[in-house]
Amino acid sequence: MNVMTKPQPGIRAERDPRWAALTARDPAAEGSFFYSVRTTGVYCRPSCAARRPNPRNIRFHATAAEAEAAGFRPCRRCRPDEASPRARQATLVAEACRMIETAEEPPSLSALAEAAGLSPHHFHRVFRAVTGLTPKAYAAAHRARRVRDALERRESVTEAIYGAGFNASSRFYEAADGMLGMTPSDYRAGGTHAEIRFAVGQCSLGAILVARSERGVCAILLGDDPDALLRDLQDRFPRARLIGGDAEFEAMVARVVGFVEAPGIGLELPLDLRGTAFQQRVWQALREIPPGETVTYAEIARRIGAPQAVRAVGTACGANAIAVAIPCHRVLRSDGGRSGYRWGIERKRDLLAREKAGAG
Repeated sequence: MNVMTKPQPGIRAERDPRWAALTARDPAAEGSFFYSVRTTGVYCRPSCAARRPNPRNIRFHATAAEAEAAGFRPCRRCRPDEASPRARQATLVAEACRMIETAEEPPSLSALAEAAGLSPHHFHRVFRAVTGLTPKAYAAAHRARRVRDALERRESVTEAIYGAGFNASSRFYEAADGMLGMTPSDYRAGGTHAEIRFAVGQCSLGAILVARSERGVCAILLGDDPDALLRDLQDRFPRARLIGGDAEFEAMVARVVGFVEAPGIGLELPLDLRGTAFQQRVWQALREIPPGETVTYAEIARRIGAPQAVRAVGTACGANAIAVAIPCHRVLRSDGGRSGYRWGIERKRDLLAREKAGAG
């Protein structure tokens, strides 16, 4: 007679994916679950530094309230009933960001750290982990945003310079090209003097639009409707002069289409990347993923030194306007699933399949 036996509690715990996060004391799991220990009567955070419990003695809980309702008390070491260290750090950084944004001159690292009650070294590390940027880079990005906003409101270039906190116009003009991608007067006019050459064609993924500025390829757009792709380009460069490509440009477009069909061949063309400092760091990390390989959003966040900025990494991927050359299709969810893709999940699946076939 065969007797069916139930799996032991410890076996069930070890098979639960939360067990791996618990044993690794993974800070990224903070807030996603808690665990209680039957022999001690306490419940803890996933990252608790206490000795690893016997899996036979633990239970998982969705919330701290659920653990307490089951009769467990909070651990005195990790204090799971209080705000998590991650949440406290986020609050400190949010206050520092407000301090940067409201100051006439960017505050020094020492001043920001003192206001947060941390050493400069510790504050710098915490700020970068939460925002993905150093305090200096965040301040520069904020000033750049203030300049862009002022120019879009049609303020004079001089007003924009001093309104953004630059105390000398020479310092602004040194940074203007990287901030705006063009001269301040041209940006204020909506890119009036910029010339964008483009062409629309077809590839195995549907319609494709390729555009190039004086600096390099500034858009590779994919879709079903060529007219919609052109409208997208017009929205990106509302006052630029859009010029249909000539025979020489068509040859360049053919190279891009060939690259889209077989990404493994590479694209030896300059790119004109226009985005925030954080977006550009994400895009550079994406370009370092070899064809045929995939990584998670969390892994990209770790690679750029911002392990807590997983959601911001996803947003940066969604803002990418240069398909395939900046391969956001190679980024998956932590569970291996294909999350949303700007140009459609089916295209993401096709790109990954052809890259893996080529790598094989």
